[in-house]
Amino acid sequence: MEHIRNAFDSIAAEYDAQRQYVIPQMDQYYGAAVWAAESTKTNPAILDVGAGTGLLSALMLDKFPAAELTLLDISENMLAVARERFFDRKNVRYVVNDYSRSDLGGEFDIVCSALSIHHLATEDKRLLFKKIFRALLPGGIFVNADQADGETPYFRERYLEYWNGFLQAGPLAESECAEILKRRNSLDRNEKLSLQLSWLREAGFADVDVVYRNRTFVVTVARKG
Repeated sequence: MEHIRNAFDSIAAEYDAQRQYVIPQMDQYYGAAVWAAESTKTNPAILDVGAGTGLLSALMLDKFPAAELTLLDISENMLAVARERFFDRKNVRYVVNDYSRSDLGGEFDIVCSALSIHHLATEDKRLLFKKIFRALLPGGIFVNADQADGETPYFRERYLEYWNGFLQAGPLAESECAEILKRRNSLDRNEKLSLQLSWLREAGFADVDVVYRNRTFVVTVARKG
């Protein structure tokens, strides 16, 4: 994971500013993830896995202002941006760690993640889903806004064409687009959506579904029974 740490440490400062030009339908995508997160508590314990600069965490705090929030990420520079974002929040803590190799702690009412888990190797993803299941309280929710490969080579290519077209139609400079594509091609390890859903069921989740999909970008939700 050292190459992932280095890659995101180096882009932390400009990461947020580029997001809306990198993620098609960004508002709907993140909005679906926030909608899927639910709790009967006014102050749920929330863990953001691969929290980065805190984009998803900020939206979760909008929905649950009294939440006890933990941001976990391998990149210290990304979390430094999150610390600035939440400088006036007392109910937020930060953990710099490789979540694919570390214990997640617990117990949490909600575990969420955005655009992070797809960087892991296949077996590490499966093991992480099991760790997340164990970290959740009964009735807890896991929301994952991430990427998924096409189910066949045909759809993989169609999805990439769509994504490339979105990038090229935006205002980012050609050099910025080239750097984003280089990072995508070297760091992304997408899995088929059908596989991801099967791993969630295998981990023990009682309710598993997809609440959003726009080609490569998906939001899955899983509830611990």
